[in-house]
Amino acid sequence: MKLAAIVWIYFVRNEFNFGFRFQRSRLPLFYLFIIAIGIIDYFLFHGTRSFDYSIVVMTGIGFWVVSILAVHQLKHSVELHSPGVIDQTLAVFFKINAAISLAALLIIIIKTGTINPYLYQGEYQKYFIGTGDYIKGISFDTSTTNAVLNAFGVIYFLTHRNAFMIFLCMSVLLLTGSNITNGILCIALLYVFIFQSDRDQKSLILVCFFLLVVFMAKISPQNNQYVSKSLSHLLHLSAPSKPSITGVISLENMPDTSLSEEERKQKIALLYLDSTWSTKRTQHSSHHNTSIHRANYILPQDNINGPEFQHKSVITASEEKSIQFIIENSGHLPMSSDTMYHPEYPGKIIAWQQTYHYLAKNPIKAFTGTGMGNFSSKVAFKAAGLGIAGSWLPQHKYINNAFLENHLDTYLYFFSKSDGFHSVINNPGSVYDQLIAEYGIIGFGVFLIFYLGFFLSKLPHLTYGRPLLIMICGIFFFDYWFEQLSVVAVFELFMFLNLKESQLNNES
Repeated sequence: MKLAAIVWIYFVRNEFNFGFRFQRSRLPLFYLFIIAIGIIDYFLFHGTRSFDYSIVVMTGIGFWVVSILAVHQLKHSVELHSPGVIDQTLAVFFKINAAISLAALLIIIIKTGTINPYLYQGEYQKYFIGTGDYIKGISFDTSTTNAVLNAFGVIYFLTHRNAFMIFLCMSVLLLTGSNITNGILCIALLYVFIFQSDRDQKSLILVCFFLLVVFMAKISPQNNQYVSKSLSHLLHLSAPSKPSITGVISLENMPDTSLSEEERKQKIALLYLDSTWSTKRTQHSSHHNTSIHRANYILPQDNINGPEFQHKSVITASEEKSIQFIIENSGHLPMSSDTMYHPEYPGKIIAWQQTYHYLAKNPIKAFTGTGMGNFSSKVAFKAAGLGIAGSWLPQHKYINNAFLENHLDTYLYFFSKSDGFHSVINNPGSVYDQLIAEYGIIGFGVFLIFYLGFFLSKLPHLTYGRPLLIMICGIFFFDYWFEQLSVVAVFELFMFLNLKESQLNNES
């Protein structure tokens, strides 16, 4: 649909003045250079050249070309329209997004019959701590995408002093339950609080922090334990032998799949004692009420220790395909094929270690990269034909050994297991990893100079663009955003808009 939208825009607004130049370039030269590096890598490494890999490279180039087409039209729109018109358009966009997000939450509330599904443990904890995963918003992408977009909205509307839109975006962001985005936004808001806010804006920021505390403490308190365990594991303060399903406080409530043999025995004993005590209490209460207050009746209560309230991970068709793939390729998958292996670090950290070790053994590729789709990118996962990042022609599947034995192995280890392992912190995806691994030090340098540098060179003219830069630098650690045409496009729109606002203010 995004591709169709871009085609339609160019059909309606036939404008192709991209304005790429070395001095005062209209658009970031990064996009052109990164395509050039990918093409050079294709001809440089003869061993990877094949018809199937040619399709992968063309797909990778296609992602970058679409990004160029999108950023050009965004820049052109900012040039054509006044900031007021764009501001109204953005407000409508975020209101529609909020309506769709709240509708998704309302459906869950009706379905579960509870006002707060973030505490609802029924249906095998289908929602509970994972309720936010269903709040995808207008993009119908992942909830993380929805979270990041609304975090951008909080920063933008804070600068424009639109309290209603600030709290609307903040509320939707919190509903997604994206702890990563919450943390990055807090850093950006602290920057604004200290360096570029007046008394009124500081008050609005404090209200945002208050909303976050209320959500974590009252709406979804299990997130506190999740964040604590994730940080502990990430910083290697503790290394549990087996990652557990998060969101459950006591041993009695924890699913058997997350417990050791000894812990399962303890759980059985505790549940037995609880059930015995509950039975005796019921019998005693029943006798007491019958003899003294015959008109009173005791209504049975749900037993949250019962199996229907425990997490139940259902193996999806995609996970079945992944498991079968692990069995068939066990010789190339040291992590995911080893049932006794339990990593000390989250998948994100493991992926960075893999990238470092691989490039250290292949110093030439450390400079030029392994090539598009050969190590760490959305197109690499897509071309594997496992349904991880979308569909692919089955007769043209392509998996490079470097990708197979490193990032794909890491992904399969965590994401072929129960969904308690399916976390952003375990996903190897990262813009920085993609650039360093597939485009080398040269590609990463191009990114620093001709993408981040493009906006940093205009830093004196930016207001809300500064905290947005802080946010995008943090967000780039957690997915292949350039290949999704969502977060990066909105970021670029905000940056161009901020520059135009600054220009008009200087002229006036």
